[in-house]
Amino acid sequence: MSLPDSDLQAIFLTLRLASLVTLILLIVGTPLGWWLARTRSHWKGPIGAVVALPLVLPPSVLGFYLLLAMGPRGPLGQLTQSLGIGPLPFTFAGLVIASVCYSLPFMVQPLQNAFEAIGERPLEVAATLRATPLDSFFSVALPLALPGYLTASILTFAHTVGEFGVVLMIGGNLPGITRVASVQVYDHVEALEYADAHRLAGVMLIFSFLVLLALYAWRPGVRKA
Repeated sequence: MSLPDSDLQAIFLTLRLASLVTLILLIVGTPLGWWLARTRSHWKGPIGAVVALPLVLPPSVLGFYLLLAMGPRGPLGQLTQSLGIGPLPFTFAGLVIASVCYSLPFMVQPLQNAFEAIGERPLEVAATLRATPLDSFFSVALPLALPGYLTASILTFAHTVGEFGVVLMIGGNLPGITRVASVQVYDHVEALEYADAHRLAGVMLIFSFLVLLALYAWRPGVRKA
């Protein structure tokens, strides 16, 4: 099964976007997930709700507000223009920012659960051995949370690959710049190119199945016969 060059271009752009978003969210999500797992602050509830908001908020609504924020009159748009970067909508950079916001809970929540599952005892033992909080995190918490990192990374990558509403709202449909695989499928259907839509959709279906298969096969706590 061969795919047109435009489909391959959309797939490579999608994989590039998903990889970059996953890497950014690993950096951003680690301290945020750690803080949510450990803090007793009254801000935990509101911040946790903001993190989880993309799970229930329609993608078009999130995309609309991000579009306003990144636009010429928005706070982020004014900042980027003052820095000489220019407006972010309909650019790959804007697509990355929107995807980071939309996929945030898929990284943070698994990490928060993994950190909470560690409990206090291992960290207390490390403290009695005169380990600093930073040493305790990297030598104790991080190794114990690795299954959570695997789950979070797989979910974030797969969710970014499957995005449609947010990326269409922010990125539009520019070939080689913002046209990801999900938008390419939509274009094929809109143009009544059902054979091309079937091929690309089939690739995405197989990819999604393999991702879920890997997630369930490697999930911690699952016993293998």
